[in-house]
Amino acid sequence: MSLAGLTGGIASGKSTVASMLRELGCHIIDADKIAFDVVQQGEPAWERIVAFFGTGVLLENGQINRAVLGDSIFQDEMKRNVLNSIVHPEVYRVMAEQIDECSRSAPDSVVILDIPLLIETGMHETLPEVILVYVPQEVQIARLMERDKLSYQDALIRIGSQMPIEQKKRFSTIILDNSGSLEQTRKRVKEIYAQLLEKD
Repeated sequence: MSLAGLTGGIASGKSTVASMLRELGCHIIDADKIAFDVVQQGEPAWERIVAFFGTGVLLENGQINRAVLGDSIFQDEMKRNVLNSIVHPEVYRVMAEQIDECSRSAPDSVVILDIPLLIETGMHETLPEVILVYVPQEVQIARLMERDKLSYQDALIRIGSQMPIEQKKRFSTIILDNSGSLEQTRKRVKEIYAQLLEKD
């Protein structure tokens, strides 16, 4: 089994790259999906979030109001760190279970850990390969403004909540420049997939 982490910056196109890798046959373990699952009502992480942030972060049905929680943490590093300390251990536990399952059921496969904060959390140090989906910051800003209908200032705040994408390059073994066309990206994804297959 070949294992690699996949990360990027906000609006870098990481999800598009993950979809392309999935189409080629990679097993994608999606940290965002796992993070969504582990904070469902009644889960241990949900209990701890409500205990710290209060019931103001809940929707009427008792689920986490992601917009309210997101606004709260994007501008407050302490709150962001608390949320990460609640959610990340649960995410890692589920990811480890899924990696183990892939290694037993598909030992010749390529397994991609799709983790937005791969480098910020230090998890990149545990992986043989780290794929960075890269675009220059000005492209990130333009895409984020278009995609999420944000002002320039709000886009900068969102981008500023993560490590600058230029810094992430230092911790990456494979850099995929996603500032070109979709076809250029697809060609590069196929090259990376072939490279990972060789390492299996």
